[in-house]
Amino acid sequence: MTEVAREEFGHLPAEGGAGGGAVEKFLLKSDWVRVEIVSFGCIIAALETKDREGNFCNLVLGFDRLEGYLDKHPYFGAIIGRVANRIAHGRFTVEGKEYQLALNNPPNSLHGGNKGFDKVLWTSELLENGVRFSRTSPDGEEGYPGELKVWVTYTLSGGELAINYRAQSSSTTPISLTNHAYFNLAGQGSRDIYDHEFSIQADSYLPVDDTQIPTGEVAAVQGTAFDLRKPVELGRHLQKFQLPGFDHNFCLEQSQARRYCARVHHPPSGRTVEVYTTQPGIQFYTGNFLDGSLKGRGGSVYLKHSAFCLETQNWPDAVNKPHFPGALLEPGEEYNHTTWLQFTAA
Repeated sequence: MTEVAREEFGHLPAEGGAGGGAVEKFLLKSDWVRVEIVSFGCIIAALETKDREGNFCNLVLGFDRLEGYLDKHPYFGAIIGRVANRIAHGRFTVEGKEYQLALNNPPNSLHGGNKGFDKVLWTSELLENGVRFSRTSPDGEEGYPGELKVWVTYTLSGGELAINYRAQSSSTTPISLTNHAYFNLAGQGSRDIYDHEFSIQADSYLPVDDTQIPTGEVAAVQGTAFDLRKPVELGRHLQKFQLPGFDHNFCLEQSQARRYCARVHHPPSGRTVEVYTTQPGIQFYTGNFLDGSLKGRGGSVYLKHSAFCLETQNWPDAVNKPHFPGALLEPGEEYNHTTWLQFTAA
């Protein structure tokens, strides 16, 4: 049985581009998981699960108050759109017309532009076991073509949180939606994730250039640092391969069916999260750009490698690479993907 409640989380200022409005927080609670989601950016602001002793602990990075999310931060817990990840030089061509986006991650466009889906207030609707958010992205918003109607639904059942993304567009437009939660299974604010064991069910990954854009090669993981098909302890693995961290797309089996793609285990607490998805890719990111400058929940300082993201999504820059999975949503079609996060402890 899932309990669902709502409460006020704060007010957006009318000035400064936020547009005003009341921000709500939704609390989803089962015997195993407690989640707090806010209507600004559909942000997962807290996610508590039990360890092997039955003790709850918040596992996601974020802020105690709305103000933290209004200042610059690295997309903590937010829904990303219209297009997650990077588009090379912020340019793409659809039906013979070239579009230019903001270069908010020079020389590329990142995570939907200057004011992506993470920085807007969504309309909310309570469900029996969760919450559904919706908004209409106007034609031309952040340079993208077509009016896009979007629905993001969070539902909780026992130890499993499901995130469903749906969208419909009036014109052909690129789309790739994801959630950008930062996790630390030892608890948010813990120093690092070096003692976490990671595995990703992918036979190939996308090498990137020095601006984090895929080169176009789909490379086999076999015999490389990117072979995570068997669990690796992150700290030892980074040391062994002299890696500064991961920020790469792993290529998943392409199918609309739910399939297992990743697992993270934290031996000291016994916590495990398994990721299932219908998406063709998963971006594994190890918090390389966290630098201790942000103060989060309870005054926590977020250091480099103090959290990980497993962002299920389409492959980066797919709109410019015809051999990557299709990135365009046509009028009359529906974009529909789901990701499931399953939490256990033993």
